[in-house]
Amino acid sequence: MPLPSIAILMPGDMGHAVGRVLQEHGHRVLTCLAGRSSRTRGLAEEAGLEDAADLIALVSDVDMVLSILPPDRALAQAEAVAEAMGEAGQTPVYVDCNAISPDLTTKVGEVISAAGAPYIDGGIIGLAPGKGTGTRFYVSGPDTSSMEALDGKGIEVLTLGSEIGAASGLKMCYAGLTKGRWTLQTAVLLAAEQLGLSQALAREFEFSQQAEYKIMRERVPRLPADSERWIAEMEEIAATFAGAGVPPGFHEGAAEIFRVLARTPFAQETRETIDASRTLEEAVRVYAEHLPGRIETE
Repeated sequence: MPLPSIAILMPGDMGHAVGRVLQEHGHRVLTCLAGRSSRTRGLAEEAGLEDAADLIALVSDVDMVLSILPPDRALAQAEAVAEAMGEAGQTPVYVDCNAISPDLTTKVGEVISAAGAPYIDGGIIGLAPGKGTGTRFYVSGPDTSSMEALDGKGIEVLTLGSEIGAASGLKMCYAGLTKGRWTLQTAVLLAAEQLGLSQALAREFEFSQQAEYKIMRERVPRLPADSERWIAEMEEIAATFAGAGVPPGFHEGAAEIFRVLARTPFAQETRETIDASRTLEEAVRVYAEHLPGRIETE
């Protein structure tokens, strides 16, 4: 029997790499590039993904849809796909793999279920296939067998039970640490810059926080390229924490740090065009120029 055909919406940094490895393992992988950027089109072409004319044609031709896109677009994407399912009279399995809160994945699931399609809650942890030690898809829901069948095909699939929201909740907790840590580092460096203490703090970090400072020097100058799409992710984490009775303020502040970085000229870079020669000191100086207080007084 032929392997299930899979749609990737959308083939960005993560999506195109997932599509590529699934195709390498024998699956037919499609996408829909109508209205997408030239960069997205280039990534899809690089991965060898088939381009369907529109969402109606796409859902008519696949067994499963993987939604992999910025979290602020997750619900609108589900609504568009649900409408296309109604037009096509086809209901492929829909897997939301986005960085969204348990509450939002429940809403997405309701939209998809109303269209008559099976729904799986998902969360991706790790770098894109080919860039790290492993890309892990955590999944939950009443029937996750469609995703479990993809385990070992360039990705690892781990199940978290039958509850919609469990996979998204785990992703929120994980990203709350990783991306939250990067924004905390950036905030500390910005405060030192504003206080005229950057050099003194750097000397102390080099003495007492060598491992952490090495991470800062490598990571913080590269954050603007992803900052705009990570704003909504921090807001989703804050909403997750609030729903769990945990104060959400830290990640609301993290969203504000990413807003600062999104205002810098470095935010126009992509992961392919990041200036690898930019130093931490250079980056923080520019970041500081785009703090709200600095902008208002200029």
